[in-house]
Amino acid sequence: MGDILEFFEQMGFMNMTYQQGIMLLLSFFLLYLAIKKQYEPLLLLPIAFGMLLTNLPGAGMYHSELWAAFLDANSPAYHSYGTIMREGGLLDILYIGVKAGVYPCLIFMGVGAMTDFGPLIANPKSLLLGAAAQLGIFLTFLAANSMGFTEAQAGSIGIIGGADGPTSIFLTSKLAPELLGPIAIAAYSYMALVPVIQPPIMRALTTKKERAIKMSQLRPVSKTEKIIFPIAITTIVALILPDAAPLIGCLMLGNLAKECGVVDRLSKTMQNELMNIVVIFLGLTVGATATASSFLDWSTIKIMVMGVVAFGCGTAGGILLAKLMNVFSKEKINPLIGSAGVSAVPMAARVSQQVGQEENPSNFLLMHAMGPNVAGVIGSAVAAGILLTMLG
Repeated sequence: MGDILEFFEQMGFMNMTYQQGIMLLLSFFLLYLAIKKQYEPLLLLPIAFGMLLTNLPGAGMYHSELWAAFLDANSPAYHSYGTIMREGGLLDILYIGVKAGVYPCLIFMGVGAMTDFGPLIANPKSLLLGAAAQLGIFLTFLAANSMGFTEAQAGSIGIIGGADGPTSIFLTSKLAPELLGPIAIAAYSYMALVPVIQPPIMRALTTKKERAIKMSQLRPVSKTEKIIFPIAITTIVALILPDAAPLIGCLMLGNLAKECGVVDRLSKTMQNELMNIVVIFLGLTVGATATASSFLDWSTIKIMVMGVVAFGCGTAGGILLAKLMNVFSKEKINPLIGSAGVSAVPMAARVSQQVGQEENPSNFLLMHAMGPNVAGVIGSAVAAGILLTMLG
């Protein structure tokens, strides 16, 4: 009889808190969004399942107290991966790849292998639009800092405005790992909601005449240019901003493998097998940080609100710079492509195309919008490097 009672006492049902119950319901909701609504399912599904696993009482897969000791300079386990390996659960061990900045960089390698920088090379002005779309990052950084968040936390919240999940995870794991769960969920949720968030802002900031502007066809880009581009960008950015080198370097390595044409096997591995494996590990471990104690807090609500504000400001920044460039340029730019400067590739570019065709069905903006879109990937990585240099 005693053994039976002991068995029941050890059941998760007997040890579950109401906070853990709320987190389990939230994980079910995110799984619904990933599966039924298909909101960024490749990452939202493993993130939601990681949230489910970490909030199961007694499972012992993730131990937030071990990571608190890892970050505590007064603890014997300070910055000791050995302690994590000895005492941690499965998700603790996998999370080392996030904390060490490995997974986001490997994902950037895969993104680079799937990205065509041709539209950006053909129209270098697109780089300015991609830079302007990072406005939301720095405005939100100032706002979050004024609301009581530390500078490191504010920088991590601001990076949501870049609409780049791996960059958000990379920076937050370095500056404010205690906020990784809510920031990652906010970043990927808003990336999935690009078609909902952006169009009202785009219509509010442009006239019908501006939205109907037709742009001339982009010039062809040679293979030589596409090979030189990743080498040049890596060298220039790393020399100016060394903290951005891991992200930019992996992004451009992937792109060089794609464009050089001599390592097709490596390029395909980066795009497929490697990318898929890392996405699984990254999603599970980021979701695991969303414990009841860290997630159910007023700061989480503030992060979600400021995240959408950051995203909206980034969208507006790209559009407004495009409008300003039209004042001084003979060849007009459709301001809608400026909204694609956030690095939600290629969804933001598709939204530019969609809104443009509402005013002029014969208007094809997709390739023009891809220039600022891929520039935004570079821009968000550079912004992360700036914040890491300033605050790290």
